[in-house]
Amino acid sequence: MAELIEEARRRIADQVYVSPCARSEYFTRLCGLGAYFKLENLQMTGSFKERGALNRILTLSEDEKQRGLITASAGNHGQAVAYHAGRLDLKATVVMPLPTPLIKVANTRSFGADVRLAGETFDDAQAHAHELEAELGATYVHPFNDAQVIAGQGTIGFELMAQEPDLEVIVVPIGGGGLISGIAAAYKAHRPQTRIVGVQTGAVPSMRESLAAGEPVAVERRHTIADGIAVKRPAALTLKLVEELVDDLVTVDEEEIANAVLLLLEREKAVVEGAGAAVLAAVVNDRVPQAKGRRTAMVLTGGNIDVTLLSRIIERGLTKDGRLVQLDVCVKDRPGALAGLLNLVGESGANVLETHHERAFSEFGLNEVHIGLRLETRGTDHVEQLIESIAEAGLHVRRQTQPQSWHD
Repeated sequence: MAELIEEARRRIADQVYVSPCARSEYFTRLCGLGAYFKLENLQMTGSFKERGALNRILTLSEDEKQRGLITASAGNHGQAVAYHAGRLDLKATVVMPLPTPLIKVANTRSFGADVRLAGETFDDAQAHAHELEAELGATYVHPFNDAQVIAGQGTIGFELMAQEPDLEVIVVPIGGGGLISGIAAAYKAHRPQTRIVGVQTGAVPSMRESLAAGEPVAVERRHTIADGIAVKRPAALTLKLVEELVDDLVTVDEEEIANAVLLLLEREKAVVEGAGAAVLAAVVNDRVPQAKGRRTAMVLTGGNIDVTLLSRIIERGLTKDGRLVQLDVCVKDRPGALAGLLNLVGESGANVLETHHERAFSEFGLNEVHIGLRLETRGTDHVEQLIESIAEAGLHVRRQTQPQSWHD
């Protein structure tokens, strides 16, 4: 496999961006290790998938190219195939699951591909793509179960070796396993002492379950914000490579991934989708074995996150930090009561985003009114001070609690 990766690097060198590997001082201090981010979210189509897709396309025969390309994708691979097919004046059809984020669907269509939506999962979309493959006579480009695709993804490994020669741990998201297989093959051929650690979402731990079973097994696909790694069943090829070359595999939960998305946005100014942020979630929550004190690179695989999801993640994260809070206050139903409450809030330094009066459905008395306040604050301590001030003014106040689970 290492030889295929070397060939792929030469083949795609002038057509794919050599993404930066940036050191993060903030996460170096926070996590107690040398933290580096391989910024594959900066690729033209917003993810590493360009590497494998392009390498596979360039190794097809002229007949295979002329028959057109078809693939199934949760989003990023489809965009990569569509983009490079368009550049090379080839026809491409991309089948995506119905829940695919709208930005990924729109971007894939903008590159000129014929996009079909089918099924709830990647596996459903792939089954439909194979039906169309026979109908259209097109050439199927698999997102991970293909040696040339894996070789293309593995070029990241050689780039990392050149950019940061002394890396000791590489942390990589796992969906179908193509990316980590390629990176691990490159490192184990040239830097075998470097530890390769894979990260899956606990919502769809197909590689972990397959490793335990000793063969590819399908797992139930639950909802996850890491849609890019939500593969129900890995391929026999990638399972074998992961089993042979990857040192550890860990899982993270949805809350941890969401928090990592927010941390990357706020601390690194990096827009990263859930699948890519999973690696930081693992490192921040101390899930990566033997990473403490070591130079550790995290591969941020993509940045194609739906803006509405990003908005919800930001809002939820601010709420957990106490920087966004909702208070329920009971005041007397008389002129000036609301103004008095708002003056008290303003004097505390909190910013009012929204107010809501409720009489008809209030649990309080007929001469009282329920006021809902949505506020920006400096954090949890500030919230507690504000609640204390409101209570000292003789008003009943309570803080609305946040659901504990992302799925609630």
